[in-house]
Amino acid sequence: MITKYIKHILPVAAIALTCGMSSCVGDLDVTPIDPSTNMTPDANGLFNKCYANMAMAGQGGANGDCDIDGLDGGTTGFIRQLFNANELPTDESICCWGDEGISAFNYGQWGATHPMLKGFYYRLYFGVSVCNQYLETCGNHDATMTAEVRFLRALYYYYLMDSFGNVPFVTKVSSEKAPQKQRAEMYAWIESELLDCEKQMSDPKAKNSKTEGYGRADKAAAWLLLSRLYLNAEVYTGKAEWQKAADYAKKVIDSPYKLFKQGNEKYSAYQMLFMGNNGENGASIEAVLPLLQDGITTTSWGTSIFLIASTYKADETPGRGTTETWGGNRARKEFVQKFFPDNNCPSGTMAEVLAVAGDDRALIYSKNRTLDIDNVGEFTEGYSVSKFNNIYSDGNAAQNTQFVDTDFFLFRAAEAYLNYAEATARLSGTGNTTSEGTYYINELRSRSHAKNQSVYTLNQICDEWSREFYYEGRRRIDLIRFGKFGGNSDYKWQWKGGTKEGSGFEAYRNIYALPETDLNANPNLVQNPGY
Repeated sequence: MITKYIKHILPVAAIALTCGMSSCVGDLDVTPIDPSTNMTPDANGLFNKCYANMAMAGQGGANGDCDIDGLDGGTTGFIRQLFNANELPTDESICCWGDEGISAFNYGQWGATHPMLKGFYYRLYFGVSVCNQYLETCGNHDATMTAEVRFLRALYYYYLMDSFGNVPFVTKVSSEKAPQKQRAEMYAWIESELLDCEKQMSDPKAKNSKTEGYGRADKAAAWLLLSRLYLNAEVYTGKAEWQKAADYAKKVIDSPYKLFKQGNEKYSAYQMLFMGNNGENGASIEAVLPLLQDGITTTSWGTSIFLIASTYKADETPGRGTTETWGGNRARKEFVQKFFPDNNCPSGTMAEVLAVAGDDRALIYSKNRTLDIDNVGEFTEGYSVSKFNNIYSDGNAAQNTQFVDTDFFLFRAAEAYLNYAEATARLSGTGNTTSEGTYYINELRSRSHAKNQSVYTLNQICDEWSREFYYEGRRRIDLIRFGKFGGNSDYKWQWKGGTKEGSGFEAYRNIYALPETDLNANPNLVQNPGY
């Protein structure tokens, strides 16, 4: 939730034209990246917009103007498309909607004309454009703000590199066609940029929505992104960097950001991370980089409301604190089996499921649902995932019964614990966790009252990533790193490849296609292999 200190990060006035925006990132026959977008060089307005790009679709709230031309604001929301790109093609989620592009995600059959991938691509490049504009016009305004904007630009480029591989690259405001950089080149630039800008960022400090600076990135955000970058280095460059991944994870673990462990008499600590007052209920001690939401001032169809409404049908009791019940995304069988390997999940409410699961993270609603999915177009085939809601853990009412106050924790300190455990397991030569890595996984499991183990294999770590971070927009990244996504013939899930029993899809799909519209607009670009 956003309170009075929002003026430091997403003030409504700044979002609604303090930036002086007069054009959008377009599609079809426009310059592929439009860094010459006309903006009044107002430092605070541009700074806020660099963050707001991840939290809102554009000016004017949910039904206002969208920054991305040719697609509606909901479809281009950063969180919504992060989810679609990294959850729908995996063992965690499947969607029953008939929107163009959904079935391609469900079955791993996308191409260069996929509308939602285009929306994700242009959303990320719009963020790059705003950051470039700030750095060129206001880069001398404040050293810390400039370092944060450089971090945000590196973050946008990280998601572009991870998703699309060999991408256009520009760091200046220019109308020239951007040159294409290979993935390994992008990796090297992102690493260098993060190592440099981190020096000028604020020291790590856990904050909440009543604290000045809540929602702004500090050094710990740079460390965690570096740790993630290094953990996936072998995928991106062919060269593993496990030690660096562990080293930067340890910096986050030793920082003021900690696992949130204090639940109350009604909700577990894990539940409280994803509730309507998660900015105030203590959970934000874990939020290394939260994306701020407010049910009145920052309404959007593509942020936390999407994570709640798209997984929620009106027959679910208790409710989720919003009247929006879209009923689209639900769990694939293989995800449920992470908590119930013997297929013994009861048919019941979330509370009834939790009572059997022995793990507070099993936020599943199975009443009047089926485990197996025969008809992908039927929401009740597949268990509902009840992870996100707009309910206040203290019993108070949310501000709005439609739009939500639930902040989205893009980076959580829990990631550092698993990064360290996995990286050191790979370094050990045995494929098993070290004593310290085991300790960190057990810290996560103890927080959720799950049974501890004396050691974890890499396959068990892969499953632990799912149990801890499901529906947070990262599963595709983890499956690729473990060799379980494209090109893998051993690990299948229902409807992978378009068949109920699951079948493999090609290894080239580990990178998405560059949008055809950008290829048509920029002669410097060459399509990724396979498309």
